[in-house]
Amino acid sequence: MSKSEQRSRGASGIVVTPGQRLGHWFKQHQLESREALRRLLLAPVSTLVTLFLLAVVLAVPTFMYSLLGNLQQLTPGAEFEPQLALYLDPALDVQSVDRFSRTLLLRDDLVSVELISSETGAAEFKAFSDLGELISLLKDNPLPAVIFAIPRDQSPESMKALQSELAQLPEVEVAELDIEWLERLGTIINSFANISLVLALLLALTVLLVVTNTIRTLISARQEEIEVSLLIGATHAWVRRPFLYTGLLYGFFGALLGLCLVYFSLALVESPLSDLTALYVGRFDLKGPELGLLGLLIGGGSALGWIGAYIAVSRQMGQLHSDT
Repeated sequence: MSKSEQRSRGASGIVVTPGQRLGHWFKQHQLESREALRRLLLAPVSTLVTLFLLAVVLAVPTFMYSLLGNLQQLTPGAEFEPQLALYLDPALDVQSVDRFSRTLLLRDDLVSVELISSETGAAEFKAFSDLGELISLLKDNPLPAVIFAIPRDQSPESMKALQSELAQLPEVEVAELDIEWLERLGTIINSFANISLVLALLLALTVLLVVTNTIRTLISARQEEIEVSLLIGATHAWVRRPFLYTGLLYGFFGALLGLCLVYFSLALVESPLSDLTALYVGRFDLKGPELGLLGLLIGGGSALGWIGAYIAVSRQMGQLHSDT
């Protein structure tokens, strides 16, 4: 009888199906995750200190990206909306001015069109300017008719293109566009986004370092246990698994605690930030992190915890092999 037949007969009656293997695999991971959680609870002080440190590190970039998302959604109020001022040719008569303003009303790229006739402009100048009486001394009204138009697309590039287009019309003598403050806001937002990205990368590296050092300490405390396990045939994956779950739990709970810090910080800055933005854009409601950012925080924190633990375990296992 061949050896293969002997093995076949000796193993008869014990059939392990793929489903059973998968169930055993899940059960092992469930036990390891529970054991990792139990060990964290056995050292509440050190666990809370590590979690709070991770929470602060994870909360800072999340808070900044939450502010960035709110800034990108800013829309100017009616009194601050960027608009085009079209100073018409003084030679145009009243009928031509009215006809031209109605033509602009039909354009899809303009939200609203307001006509200020030369007579209305002169009356307002007399009412609000100390030099208003000088107009009465002039034979002809020197002020042209003005049309204030609000573009539908209020991106700086689109408004500049529209300004150039309208300036070419024969009825328009000068086309002015007041978007200087909007361009400054765009520059601030872009700079804030770049700073947030760099800070997020640096703090992600910080999370890795914190988790790696924490797991390394835990491994050192259980080094004899690990050595005995390896001597009796334990695989590296089996030895590594509880520490990976510990790192994963550190990252996960650190992210949840960091999320609480983000909402707390947003609540603190909501009132002063609303007062500041009210000076430029009217009413402003500060919103919390978007769903995608929440998923990135929790998933990213968990992943960083797992990676940090993997780095620590791999280095320690390498040192054990070199010592032996």
